[in-house]
Parts: sequence; C-alpha cells; structure tokens
Amino acid sequence: MATITEIDSSPPGAADRPLVHPVTGERIVIRKRSRDTGGELFEMTLYLAPKGFIAAPHVHPNQEERFEIGGGPVTFKVAGKERLYEPGEVAVVPAGTPHTWWNSGTEEAATLVQFRPALDTETFFETFFGLAADGKVGKSGLPNPLQMMVLARAYNREVQLPPPAQWVLGPIAILLAPLARALGYRGRYERYSGPAQIR
Repeated sequence: MATITEIDSSPPGAADRPLVHPVTGERIVIRKRSRDTGGELFEMTLYLAPKGFIAAPHVHPNQEERFEIGGGPVTFKVAGKERLYEPGEVAVVPAGTPHTWWNSGTEEAATLVQFRPALDTETFFETFFGLAADGKVGKSGLPNPLQMMVLARAYNREVQLPPPAQWVLGPIAILLAPLARALGYRGRYERYSGPAQIR
C-alpha cells in the first residue's frame, strides 16, 4: 500500500492519484503524457460511472480523438448521430467534429482515449477536474462563467463548444477573459498541475 508521501509525489492523473470529477462521474488515469510521446499523443483511461456523462458537447478543432470501449457500453453522439458502442468496439472522432458521450448502462465503463496530437490536453484535464474536485463547478459539471472564459481562451486549440455556440462564446471569451484573469481566475493552477518549470 502506498504511503501518503508516495501518493503526494505521484503526478496528477497517475493510477494512485486519478483525476476525479464528482459531478459527472468521470475518473481519469493518464497513460501517456505529451512529454512521453514527443507531443504526438496523449492517452488516458476514462472511467465513467453508470449514468456518468461528459459535461458538454464539444469539438477538438486540431485533434483526432480515438476511443477503445472497455467495461460497460457507452453511447456516443457524433455529428448529430447517436450510437451505442459495446466493449471491444472503437470510435474515432475526427478533428472539428461535434461529439459527446455518456454511460447509459448499469456498470462502469473503462474507455481508453487517445488524442492526436497531444497539445496541452493534459493540463486542460488537470485544471478542469481539479476545479470539479474542489467543488468549483455547478450541477452541469461546468465551472462558473468567468472561469469558463479563461479556460476557453487558454485551451482554444484543444477544445471548443460546437458551432454555433462557439461563434458566440469565442468573441465573448476574448473580451471577458482579461477581466476574469484580473479577478484571479487562471487557465492553469499549480495546485492541480504542479510548478510550470517541471512540465
């Protein structure tokens, strides 16, 4: 059994320090970080509780996302088409394609998720799940609007809302993110991702 010191020294997202989103029922264990793959791949296992869901439909404008379904089946809605994927099946979402997914079953899903290229997806998840674990999200699983504006600007390459919502949010985020940063909101927090110099 790991000691407190050993657990604390593990990076966020390690098997003994998974990223947990208590509202959506998600738990992430990071398998391959950007630094492990020269920026080509970010890989994680996303455990999704029964009735668990992703906080919002979204697109990855510059990344392909690949899912290998394990554990229980999960339902995907990709480009407006809904389909149930069983364990052993693979779903691939091309860059720029609106999608969301959820666990409509009665057992935990354990899906291997790959992002190509990695970009800064790791820090996005550390931040997003860190805020959730600290109780700084609402019933939908999303942070407050000012925090969302900062995240929208900080991770614009990694994740966006689908059009037409992004056409509205993008310009608003450009205007409001500086105000939100002045009020102390950040796109990256040391308490979630560690000191920036060791990344």
